Amino acid sequence: MTWLKSWPGRLRRAVDLYVVALLGTVVLAALLPATGRAATAVGGGADVAIGLLFFLYGARLSTREALDGLRQWKLHLVVGASTFVLFPVLGLAVGSLVPYLLSEQLYAGLLFLCVVPSTVQSSIALTSTARGNVPAAICAGTYSSLAGMVATPLLAAWLIGSGVSFSLHGLLTIVTELLLPFLAGQLLRRWIGGFIGRHKKRIGLLDRFSILLVVYTAFSKGMEEGIWRQMTPGRLLALLVLAASLLAVALATTSFAARRLGFGREDRITIVFCGSNKSLATGLPMAAVLFGSSAGLVILPLMLFHQLQLMVCAVIAGRWSREPVTAGAAPLPPVPVRETAH
Repeated sequence: MTWLKSWPGRLRRAVDLYVVALLGTVVLAALLPATGRAATAVGGGADVAIGLLFFLYGARLSTREALDGLRQWKLHLVVGASTFVLFPVLGLAVGSLVPYLLSEQLYAGLLFLCVVPSTVQSSIALTSTARGNVPAAICAGTYSSLAGMVATPLLAAWLIGSGVSFSLHGLLTIVTELLLPFLAGQLLRRWIGGFIGRHKKRIGLLDRFSILLVVYTAFSKGMEEGIWRQMTPGRLLALLVLAASLLAVALATTSFAARRLGFGREDRITIVFCGSNKSLATGLPMAAVLFGSSAGLVILPLMLFHQLQLMVCAVIAGRWSREPVTAGAAPLPPVPVRETAH
């Protein structure tokens, strides 16, 4: 992939390998889906993996950093408005294309994409590369993830409703499989935070494996439901164009709003990346919990959008990193982070 050579090195390597891994997992589920007892075992493993993911998220989060970040509340309000207001409005505007270009399930997936919280690691990596406000990016991604534990299922219930297999039981499952493990990680951070910090690389691999397991489980269930009979080349192309359009509008709107509201260069960079990106690592487990066997098609828009946001935003970050910094606005030093599926 020679077109990747202009990307920031750390992000380029992660995107390249993880795209292949995600696509390979989808192909594996299509050719060798888990059925019968294997499906039960894989589904149980995915549930454990989801709980472990959110336990580790909680254990990583520094409560002190999160509280310190409240001082930049205006920036976080703008990011939150983009994530949980702008995107859902854009998603509703696409509803007129059903059933002409999108099936009901694909549209449900597009709406779900629009209510997923912002990223954490991706936003940090992009903001650092573009010489933006990295501490603000850390806090913005964190607040978005925390808000998403409540806002995402509630917005999904409101916007999608009976269009998919969504119920109050799904909300209860969100609490038990996502929120409680996260809180447990926070409570135990004092004792295990150091261990997790010393083994970031291995734990990052565990994160990715867990997400791949969730993808495999969702698409295996989808194969039993015959999801690919609903997918035509035309609809796949329409979905790709719509995902790209959502990203373009979000990037343009956050950039315009940040300038009009008088934010400095570093804060504008943070707002653009945090306000336009969506979290695969948080969204996939939530989709698996909320939509069950219908999750296969539902997660497809999020997977496509995630790859687009990495490709487009990496190019933008590289371009901004080469821009001269005005006097009195010294660039922040790069932060050594690992790109994950956030």
